[in-house]
Amino acid sequence: MDRVDCVVAGAGVIGLAVARALAQAGREVLVLERLPGIGMETSARNSEVLHAGLYYPSGSLKARLCVAGRAALLRYCAERGIAHRLCGKLIVATSDAQTAQLAALQAQAHANGCAEVVTLSSRQARALEPQLTCVAALHSPGTGILDSHALMLALQADAEAAGAQFAFHSTLAAASIDTDGIVLRVTSGGADTELRARLLVNCAGLFAPSLAAATAGLDRSSLPRAGFAKGNYYALAGRAPFARLIYPLPEPGGLGVHLTLDLAGQARFGPDVEWLDEPGAALDYRVDPARADNFYAAIRAYWPALPDGSLTPAHAGIRPKIHPPGGHADFLFARHGSRRYLGLYGIESPGLTASLAIARHALACLADPSFS
Repeated sequence: MDRVDCVVAGAGVIGLAVARALAQAGREVLVLERLPGIGMETSARNSEVLHAGLYYPSGSLKARLCVAGRAALLRYCAERGIAHRLCGKLIVATSDAQTAQLAALQAQAHANGCAEVVTLSSRQARALEPQLTCVAALHSPGTGILDSHALMLALQADAEAAGAQFAFHSTLAAASIDTDGIVLRVTSGGADTELRARLLVNCAGLFAPSLAAATAGLDRSSLPRAGFAKGNYYALAGRAPFARLIYPLPEPGGLGVHLTLDLAGQARFGPDVEWLDEPGAALDYRVDPARADNFYAAIRAYWPALPDGSLTPAHAGIRPKIHPPGGHADFLFARHGSRRYLGLYGIESPGLTASLAIARHALACLADPSFS
């Protein structure tokens, strides 16, 4: 049976960042990915936003790792020539009833260290974005966009330069912890093989809870339950009407149907929140054109001039939730009673922004003998 020091399950942006950090720390690393390449699920199906860290409860991992991760990611993008732009964003209140929620969000942003977030009047907001309709807004100048695929290619290159190896079309089907390490059953090309490792880091995203459930020797009572929240995006035909990202106030399960821009200036709206039953391995990323009907009403609350028929299906992503609809959960790092295992769960937004800080935190958890 082949042996390896560390196995990282999943080659999305989090798995890549963790593999890079482990390899650069001198560990032997093998990354297992069931798909043919890096970042082909959640990491490739999002808004590519560099978040400032406004929304998350004070002291939470999401707040801490987003703020630290953004700073690290901006440095990394500059060092590696990864395309990004701090275009800023406006979070808008479209009725007087929403202004209290806007004020509370600004207070949360300041508590999280985002002191640059300021309140704008309707007139001030329209001076920045003449097409916008709102009664007030928050301006977050530190929010931006980036090329997520270029980021992932750079992380992969760093990991490989430090000795990490990648095995694609390789599904980690099950694992079993014993006194000598952890035995992994890997399915590739229709055949199963076994591999022994000293450490398994579960970065399987949507499938992280199911992989934990398939790992014998963990404390079953502490395993998280997976949730799946699909988010659909629609592209805007024609030129983007805004230079900044435009967000409504947050809604249960997400940040509302917002306008984002890509680096070429194309505007997209989304994502909405569509809770799914557990889909198994066959994920349906098709965007139903009929769901656009609800988008028009949501968007016209802040952009009444949205033309009829201007939205076309773009793409969809699925958020790796670990809470039921209406609930809220932080990122979760857990060892479930085993020194051979670390699981990363619920790494949804702002996971892309926080990816480098998440990797550092994972290594800190592994080094902490009291962390369980």
